[in-house]
Amino acid sequence: MRDDKPLSAKEIERYARHIVLPEIGGGGQQALRRARVAVIGAGGLGSPILAYLAAAGVGQLTIIDDDHVSLSNLQRQVLHRSQDIGAPKTASASRAIAALNPHVTVATHDHRLHAHNGRTLLAGHDVIVDGSDNFETRYLAADLAESLAIPVVSGAIGRFDGSVTVLAPHLSDANGRPNPRYRDLHAEPPAPDAVPSCAEAGVLGALAGVVGSLMATEAIKLITGAGEPLIGRLLLYDALGPRFDVIGYQRRA
Repeated sequence: MRDDKPLSAKEIERYARHIVLPEIGGGGQQALRRARVAVIGAGGLGSPILAYLAAAGVGQLTIIDDDHVSLSNLQRQVLHRSQDIGAPKTASASRAIAALNPHVTVATHDHRLHAHNGRTLLAGHDVIVDGSDNFETRYLAADLAESLAIPVVSGAIGRFDGSVTVLAPHLSDANGRPNPRYRDLHAEPPAPDAVPSCAEAGVLGALAGVVGSLMATEAIKLITGAGEPLIGRLLLYDALGPRFDVIGYQRRA
């Protein structure tokens, strides 16, 4: 059952900087507390996503990740600590969230998202935030979310660049046209050996913080109704420039 009771005095103090924002206010903060958000991946992108959604007061965070913390993760996966090496990322992330905000409920699933478990893991959430590191999971998450009528915040990072978009193909735009799918942005996944892994190509650690924070912002906008989500738009960030660009894309025939 969703929590509709008034914010406590401690919660009002904790979220005061949100509540004074007219675009969020008390109603938006209540919406955040009622919200259930599934986060795929508790790594480079998942770390800032989970930290900022927990700090924002999202009522329930579901973490989906089958990996364990390794020493090489700590350069960018800032939710984890040296003492967490060897632990499941879901457990490490859950401990960090509990220390940050005890008002947040955390559900953990130490599984990779697959076609056979995806609907069960994602159903019932208000927003899905996909911080996975591979195209197979991104396509699957987008397809499952469309079938479940749940919006997705999708992001990715490379060596020095990143991208963020919001997928809501189950809805239409202001002109009545269906919103685009992930496949309208990337028609087909690249060949398995076409995109080098993070271990092979390297990645700027702080880049994950920039892109993950942008993804958390989009999720908060979807929940509270503040601003205009990146639906049908792809935000591109070049850290070396530095430069932000936004390009539009549409549903293909």
